[in-house]
Amino acid sequence: MTTRNLHAGLLSLTLLIAFLAVWHVLTTSASHTAAATKLSSNQIETLEQKGMPKADIDAYATEGLTFPQLDQIAGLGLSREEIDAAGGIQSFGFTTGGAAEEAETGFPSPAQVWREAKEQIFDPFYDRGPNDKGIGIQLQYSLARVLTGFLLAITVAVPLGFLIGMSPLWSSAINPYVQVLKPISPLAWLPVALYLIKDSEQASVFVIFICSVWPMLINTAFGVANVKGDWLNIAKTLEMSKLKTAFRVILPAAAPTILTGMRISIGIAWLVIVAAEMVIGGVGVGYFVWNEWNGLNLASMIFAIVIIGLVGLILDLALGQALRLVEYKE
Repeated sequence: MTTRNLHAGLLSLTLLIAFLAVWHVLTTSASHTAAATKLSSNQIETLEQKGMPKADIDAYATEGLTFPQLDQIAGLGLSREEIDAAGGIQSFGFTTGGAAEEAETGFPSPAQVWREAKEQIFDPFYDRGPNDKGIGIQLQYSLARVLTGFLLAITVAVPLGFLIGMSPLWSSAINPYVQVLKPISPLAWLPVALYLIKDSEQASVFVIFICSVWPMLINTAFGVANVKGDWLNIAKTLEMSKLKTAFRVILPAAAPTILTGMRISIGIAWLVIVAAEMVIGGVGVGYFVWNEWNGLNLASMIFAIVIIGLVGLILDLALGQALRLVEYKE
């Protein structure tokens, strides 16, 4: 590691700490902190008579639940552990004071996000029903859609890009269609895909395909068309066939440009799948974010947003590493 990289890392860490400190101050001031519910001795006695343990009463009061809410929970005849196992008090229709306060202020504190993150990180694959699955399951579905659409785009974009790059005639014929279709938002295709395919899963894959194909197609065509003439002349001198020239000369020369297009495409695909899943619902990180917002669980929503960013970073680094493998110096 060079000195410059070390300094850059320290600066990045400092900026992160400063951001978290400001976030903490802004979200833990008096106006942003939900106070625990204060119960009278008579109220506590009433709840205990209904079978609610004192430890459960204190825990729920700390979360900001009011006495009428606690009275309803006591009427369920379930312990706190049983309620948590069933999905928490939110699954029974109760909203904590903390959640209501977060909805008013707009942001939970870093500590609240971290508490939610710990639950998700240590148990990422829990499944408590259609609308309550762990972040690991959500990521599995989203990544499967992205990679399926991305691989389909490669099978179309790379061969077609070669054809356009190697043939000025085909380039002139196809370029107008590319320029018309490329600016259309991928989400604009979602209603069309849902109508034609009539399957939300396949429709989301199609949206990923359509948003991934253009950067790869354009970069492949550009890389193929700009292979050095000297290299092509040498291939002709050696009497290499067009197919052999494509694989032995053009592909290695254009590989860095092609992978750059793939790197751009994977970033766009990961961005689009989040928006698409918010529309189609079901399972996936996009729907997870939307569902947590609807449930006023903003801490979980912020955590999911951070995970989306980290996964996007990992995908970009993976393609960036592949790009380094095919780069060459003349």
